[in-house]
Amino acid sequence: MKQFDNIPVHIAIIMDGNRRWARNRRLPALAGHKHAADHIVDALVEEAGSKGIKYITFWAWSTENWGREAKEVQGIMKLLLYYLSKKLDVFHKKGAKLKIIGDISKFSPNIQKSIAQGLEKTKNNTKITVIFALNYGGRDEILRAIKKLPATNYQLSTLDEKKFSELLDTNEIPDPDLIIRTGGEKRLSGFLLWQSEYSELYFTDTLFPDFDSIEFNKALEWFGKRNRRYGK
Repeated sequence: MKQFDNIPVHIAIIMDGNRRWARNRRLPALAGHKHAADHIVDALVEEAGSKGIKYITFWAWSTENWGREAKEVQGIMKLLLYYLSKKLDVFHKKGAKLKIIGDISKFSPNIQKSIAQGLEKTKNNTKITVIFALNYGGRDEILRAIKKLPATNYQLSTLDEKKFSELLDTNEIPDPDLIIRTGGEKRLSGFLLWQSEYSELYFTDTLFPDFDSIEFNKALEWFGKRNRRYGK
């Protein structure tokens, strides 16, 4: 197992390229998502845990993804339910704690129930925290945080970054040190807008269903060479 001197505490991944991976193989679009769910996510959680990385976030469903073809949306919802119900024990046995960011109220009751069960079952695990961004968008998160303000005792005149961060989905989760986007696009697309202020950004042409532990270690090696000055 390759070791690195500078290991990020939190890695966040924009999982891009699933549909292109399937299209390149003349397979249905859902095949790329299923391959990633069955093989890649588990392997990355295992690799991150073995490296001592404490948090890993996967952007699994964005607020914009609802606009895709109805057949694909339905298929991904079934896949999400399968993943939450069948893979949870695997995460639990690995000592992984499950967390969710995003507005899950838009999902069906059975998906919400599976999420709640996963959060409860793994809440005391400490090896690694695995975060899934579901129905997540950076602007949506900030707007939802603002809407929480009237229920707090915070005054706008004294509101600071720390207090506002407590209203975000990522409260008690450290900002990502490294954000990885697979699939060749070089943008964040609204992912963790507030939290990415000093994140290192790693872009790769590798499609997510091909983003195995070897590719993951390439990103870690690149991160290890970065000089993080935080604006100083």
